Amino acid sequence: MADKTSGPRPFRFGVVAPVQTDLPTWRDQVRRIADQGYSTILMPDVQQWQPAPGPALAVAATLAPTLRIGTWVYASPLRAPSSVAWEAHSLSVLTEGRFELGIGPGRPGMEGELRQSGLPVATPAERLTQVRNAITSLRELDGSDRRTPVVVAARGPKSWTLATELADTIIAAVTSDSRAETIQRAIDASTTRDVELALHIPVVGDIVAPFMAGPDTDAAALQAADSLLALPNDPSAAVEEILKRREEGGFSYFVIGANAAEALAPAVAKLTGH
Repeated sequence: MADKTSGPRPFRFGVVAPVQTDLPTWRDQVRRIADQGYSTILMPDVQQWQPAPGPALAVAATLAPTLRIGTWVYASPLRAPSSVAWEAHSLSVLTEGRFELGIGPGRPGMEGELRQSGLPVATPAERLTQVRNAITSLRELDGSDRRTPVVVAARGPKSWTLATELADTIIAAVTSDSRAETIQRAIDASTTRDVELALHIPVVGDIVAPFMAGPDTDAAALQAADSLLALPNDPSAAVEEILKRREEGGFSYFVIGANAAEALAPAVAKLTGH
């Protein structure tokens, strides 16, 4: 078991920035994100949205050499665990340790995507086994001289258990659980071992990241409900809420969509001392 860190973890902020524009515009966006104090550029794992995550992240790493890069997140049913491990280890080597493997059991309702790809529709238990096997294979490839950070998306109790055991960072995949229930799961995980806790934030003010939330996402309703899926876009209010979430649940890593990066940048700068 890892020792607990003393005091609260420092904040870091990631941006999910798929290639959805022409390349010059996207390159400028990546550089701007780096200048605003964000720590990590991330790519989603949806074939219809952008180029494959691995090559896109490799390009992002050259555009912003101060940033970390990562997947947010690989869906375990889409690839063999050994393939995930090989790609993750390769990106870690080629970026000199700046890559983080984000992985989870997959999005709800992705069975149709699996069938269209000619892949088997794995059960929830099988998907978690695939996550475990990918992480185990990565650790074997890394050997004793390297440790590629692993970020695991945890939704239900079983995925939280696996993430608490194996992850360096746990993404609290907020669903129908109340704020209090999600915070309690985070507290339970962080008291078991030293693990970074992250939140997936698809809504900032009235800005909704289309690649992080469903088409029916109601930003106003999430804000009114004090949901962990949303942050205010007023910088002072955002800072207050982010500090509150670290104090209540230990959350120190916050990930937003690229379309909200400008709005949250003043809060990021204040909290990171950028």
